[in-house]
Order: sequence, then structure tokens, then C-alpha cells
Amino acid sequence: MTENVTPSVIQHSEVVGGHSPHYFQDKIKIKGFLKTSFIDWDGYITAVVFLPMCNLRCPMCHNHEIVLTPEKYPDIPLEEIEKYLVENRDFIDGVVITGGEPTLHKGLPDFCRWLKNIGMMVKLDTNGTYPERLQHLIDDKLVDFIAMDIKAPLNDEAYRAVSGTSVDVENIRRSISIIMKSGLNYEFRTTVIPTFHTAEDMVEIAKSIEGTKLFVLQQFNPDNTLDPKLGKVEPYSREELEEIAKECKPFVSKVKVRA
Repeated sequence: MTENVTPSVIQHSEVVGGHSPHYFQDKIKIKGFLKTSFIDWDGYITAVVFLPMCNLRCPMCHNHEIVLTPEKYPDIPLEEIEKYLVENRDFIDGVVITGGEPTLHKGLPDFCRWLKNIGMMVKLDTNGTYPERLQHLIDDKLVDFIAMDIKAPLNDEAYRAVSGTSVDVENIRRSISIIMKSGLNYEFRTTVIPTFHTAEDMVEIAKSIEGTKLFVLQQFNPDNTLDPKLGKVEPYSREELEEIAKECKPFVSKVKVRA
């Protein structure tokens, strides 16, 4: 199990008045549902839901089809997800909400609350561009773990290159601060791409999250990227990433390579 997690889960028997999703399902659309994952939340068995839309255009994105052409994918009924989760509560620990960018969806708070009402813990994947929305989710105890992508060193030029669009890096800084002060378990992670990131860049990112619980260096996968030119880029090897991780270690509590 992940260390020091105290999940805020409402037991199913405590829910008053049922848990029908009908009241918010017009505010959130689910385009993908992975019933079982052993890798998306360390120490837990989860289901994963994929939400469409994103405000970034990261060239390395693998989920670009639900971002750019979500209409090609049918909506997955919440009733179908509910049925599976309720029937498998003894097996499934929680639900990972990913995208796309989940915080774009007005129905996200209600969706998280609904998941908790059927006994699920909630992990949120986010790009950190909407700090106030993260703060509300944390204040209302609607998430148990946050995984935030940090695309590049926190300057406008570097972030624009890796995000494919202009980003207010002050919002990124605010999200980092909110998450680190939240009392939740969390991770910050960077997909390390040779054409965008040097070892010095990664150390700069580590310094910007100094004292953080966990910094994850993710190995780049060149398959099916939004920018097809990245398909020709040779990823850093695990050994190279481990060496970069050693350079980052003085600034964070724990650094991990995910390959």
C-alpha cells in the first residue's frame, strides 16, 4: 500500500438517498474505461476513466485522439461504470481519473463525490493549469492522490515548447504549492524526452519542487505521439534516467524512474 494514505471514503452503507449519477451526467463525458489496472496507482488495484478535451497540445501525447476528436468515441454510460465498480468493490480499491485534462469538466467534483459514495478512492491526473479547481477538490476532500505533470522547467519558452501552446507558468507554480501543502499523497512527474529535456533541465525542475514527496522521471514512449516526428526519437535508456535521477535526488525526498 502507498505510505501514509488516509483515504476519505464514504462507506456504501452510509449513503443516504441512493447514488444515481443522473443529476450530473450531462456535465461530464467519459470516453474510455479501463476496468482493471495494476500500474496506475502504486500499491492499489484501480479502474481508470478517460475524459476528453485538453487545453494543451503536448507533442508526446498518446491520448490525442480523445483530445482532438472525442466525437469519434461513444460516451460510456455512468450506469455501466457504477455497475462494475459496485460489483467489484472487494477487488477494486479506487478509480484513476485521467484524460485529456479532467479539471476542464464542470462535472468533475460531482463525479468524484459520486465515486466516493460508492466506496472508491480517487486519484486525479492533472497538468496543473487550473490551481483554483484543484484547491476546491482538495478542500472538499474529493481526491485522495494527485499526480501532476510538470512538462518542463518553469519558464514560458520551455513550457510552450513541450506543451504545444502558451501556458501561464505562475498557475503551474500555484498548483505545485497547493498540492505540496494539501496533506495528500501526491507525485510530480515529467516525461523525459531527449529533444526537449537535458539532465540540467531535470535538475532545474527538481529545484522548483524542492522538498517534494516524490518526483517521477517517466521514460518517453515514441509510439503514437501527437507529433509524428517524435516517433523517430530514441528515448533515454533506464540507465541514463537513473543517472539523471541521482542528480535530482538532493532536492526532493524521493525520485523514481518509471520505464
